[in-house]
Amino acid sequence: MNKVGEFEELRPLLFSIAYRILGSVSEAEDAVQEAWLRFDGSAAVPTSVKAFLSTTVTRISIDVLRSARMRREEYVGPWFPEPLLSDPYQDPARSAELADSVSMAALLLLERLSPLERSVFVLREVFGFGFDDIASAVGRSEPACRQLLVRARRHMRTGRPRFEADRQKREELARRFFDALREGDVSGLRDLLATDVQMVGDGGGKAPQLARAVAGAENVTRLLASVFPLLARIDVTFEPHEVNAQPGAVFRDRDGKVLHTLVLEVLDGRIQTIRTVINPDKLGHLGPVADAWTVSDEVKRVRRRMR
Repeated sequence: MNKVGEFEELRPLLFSIAYRILGSVSEAEDAVQEAWLRFDGSAAVPTSVKAFLSTTVTRISIDVLRSARMRREEYVGPWFPEPLLSDPYQDPARSAELADSVSMAALLLLERLSPLERSVFVLREVFGFGFDDIASAVGRSEPACRQLLVRARRHMRTGRPRFEADRQKREELARRFFDALREGDVSGLRDLLATDVQMVGDGGGKAPQLARAVAGAENVTRLLASVFPLLARIDVTFEPHEVNAQPGAVFRDRDGKVLHTLVLEVLDGRIQTIRTVINPDKLGHLGPVADAWTVSDEVKRVRRRMR
């Protein structure tokens, strides 16, 4: 197999590593492309192409993450990862680890770790790399990597996200939620929400927030019941879709442009958290992006006419 073929075979794995380290689809794609350029420009033939490319994309991602951390500290409002509709890398033997690690809640928890801790945790816990390969990837000794993993596990354990284990139950609850949302069924929505449910939106200061840390079943129900019927009146539609391995949806304006994504975190038969991403900078990989400010202005005009 030539270089291009070898690289393309490993591209899904490389992207999945980079995305979990960076929490950004666009930055992960850039890291993978840079790894290709280094691989293509190298005259040496690596003993293991997988090890070489995994090391390369990890080191690139660590450098990018270090520069991104300051930007995230200055971010306007809550910061969420860029929504991922499907993980290109599949491994039946590690399907649970892959799904759990790509959820919004898990990626937010990974933000607590240092770049090195995050990379070691991802390579070991998610992808099952040996400590020899991890040490090479992060430029530390094997004993140092073991210590990094111990610290990372401790941080992750304190806030480890929990989700409904039964995928079918999770999907059924999501179906009922979106049916109730579409029909404006207020009591139906309320029955699906946990008492202490939270709804949080990421607009990054570049789009109106549909929800900003709204807490409690009554408040979240009131918000959903007041906003989404108005969106429907101006021909905003949504298509249920798995987002970051959790039930969710992609919302579009009347021209089919992406307005925002929504993801549900489900546990014990109730929706615990609703996260929306409406920052246009985080939606471009999903297709043409709607002007959320224009949509917001239309909603306000419809609301005034209804009074």
